[in-house]
Amino acid sequence: MELMKHSGFVAIIGRPNVGKSTFLNRIIGQKIAIMSDKAQTTRNKIQGIYTTTDSQVVFIDTPGIHKPQSQLGDYMVQAALSTLNDVDAVLFMVNATQKRGRGDNFIIERLKKVNQPIFLVINKIDQVQPNDLLPFVEDFRQALDFREIYPISALEGINCEELLGAVTNLLPAGPQYYPADQITDHPERFIVAELVREQVLKLTRQEVPHSVAVVTEKIQRQDQQKVLVQATIVVERSSQKGILIGRGGKMLKQIGTQARKQIELLLGDKVFLELWVKVQKDWRDRKVDLQSLGYQPDED
Repeated sequence: MELMKHSGFVAIIGRPNVGKSTFLNRIIGQKIAIMSDKAQTTRNKIQGIYTTTDSQVVFIDTPGIHKPQSQLGDYMVQAALSTLNDVDAVLFMVNATQKRGRGDNFIIERLKKVNQPIFLVINKIDQVQPNDLLPFVEDFRQALDFREIYPISALEGINCEELLGAVTNLLPAGPQYYPADQITDHPERFIVAELVREQVLKLTRQEVPHSVAVVTEKIQRQDQQKVLVQATIVVERSSQKGILIGRGGKMLKQIGTQARKQIELLLGDKVFLELWVKVQKDWRDRKVDLQSLGYQPDED
């Protein structure tokens, strides 16, 4: 196998809602991680693959680290921290609009045990005054010895290419792990389910989002230009099912309409989307349910 000039794995870690998924989608150039203004959107480690003629960088977008409130929360934190032992570099992303807090300090303590190069990535600089960045940077600089510090805006694309170049140049020569045209290691079914869950996060009230999982039941090409997609939205209580369906099915139809547009962009074909809602009581705290819904903690 021919070696590439730069090849390796890079973890993106940080508190919930700092913009990790937005950054990953920006770098890859296509939506593979869902985005939401609600915390804890990313539940699985999502790999985004960036390939050029002489380099391949595999980014691992991790769930935001937070204080777990359920077995699902435990799984999410475990998934985020487990990546740190197996990568070539770490991007520690923070929000420029939020001062260093307990969540950041918890991550920093873990990072002190990591031997790989660590970049501090200060996201959302488009939302703060430049003069406010200097004390912010100095505060984090005193907490940990970072290889480099990059202020960026993942939403606006500011400094993202520069950060990508610095990380790529740091990686050693190595194999091309994935084909040049592959942008993620997750199957279509996973991304389709995530796109449906994204719309649930956007359109429903606070009590619903964290109780929702989505399972893609079927992706079937019916002819050359149309794809049948069937998915089940799983909730914990009957009241949540009622909210998701809405009066006369209005909410479920709205979720389906918005999700279908995103799935069509992903699949490149017209999509006929069928959604069902199912109650699975307390699934977030039942190990067998977590595993059946695709949340399987790493074996240590």
